[in-house]
Amino acid sequence: MISELVLKNRCYRRFYQDTAINLDTLRELVNLARLSASAANLQPLNYIISCDPQKNALIFPNLGWAGYLKDWPGPGEGERPSGYIIILEDRKIDSTFTKYDCGIACQSMLLGAAESGLGGCLIHTLDRKNLQKVLTIPHRYEIHLVLALGKPKEKVQIEAVGPNGDIKYWRDKQAVHHVPKRDLDDIIIP
Repeated sequence: MISELVLKNRCYRRFYQDTAINLDTLRELVNLARLSASAANLQPLNYIISCDPQKNALIFPNLGWAGYLKDWPGPGEGERPSGYIIILEDRKIDSTFTKYDCGIACQSMLLGAAESGLGGCLIHTLDRKNLQKVLTIPHRYEIHLVLALGKPKEKVQIEAVGPNGDIKYWRDKQAVHHVPKRDLDDIIIP
C-alpha cells in the first residue's frame, strides 16, 4: 500500500556504506522521475548519478547534513551514502515551475528507493559552486538538490509534535532519529 511506502520513506542520514547501489538501480529511480508529472510538460530536469566510490568522495564534502543537529557534521566513514542523484535544471528550458517538478521527481525517486529497500535524504544545503566545479558540470545546468542514497543504518521514528510546538528532529542516546509531525487535525483547516 502507498501509506506503508510513505511511512517507510524517511530522511535517512546514516547508511551501510559498504552495501553498494548499482548503476541500474539509480537509472530506474531517475526513470521514475522522468515518468512523473512535469508542469506544462516542459521537463526541465536533468540528473547526474553516481555509485562510484571515487566520484562519491567528490560529492560528499559538498553536502550539508541535519541542520538541527548542530554537533553532528554528517555521516562518518562507513556510514556515508553509496549512491547519489544530483538534480539539475536545464537553464535553456524556460520554466517558472521547476521547483514543483523537482519536488515531484524527488518524491517519486525516494518512494522507489524505499520500495527497493533503500533509503535516502534530500539535501538542499550544499556548496553548489564547488560541486559544479569538481564534477565539471556545464554552467547550462543549475544544481537544485542532491539525493543521498543507500541502505539505511539508522532507525527513524515519527512522533507527535509536543505541546510546545517544536518540530525540530533530534537523536536520543541510542542514536534513534526522532521526527515530530503535526497532528492531522492540526493541518486541516475546517
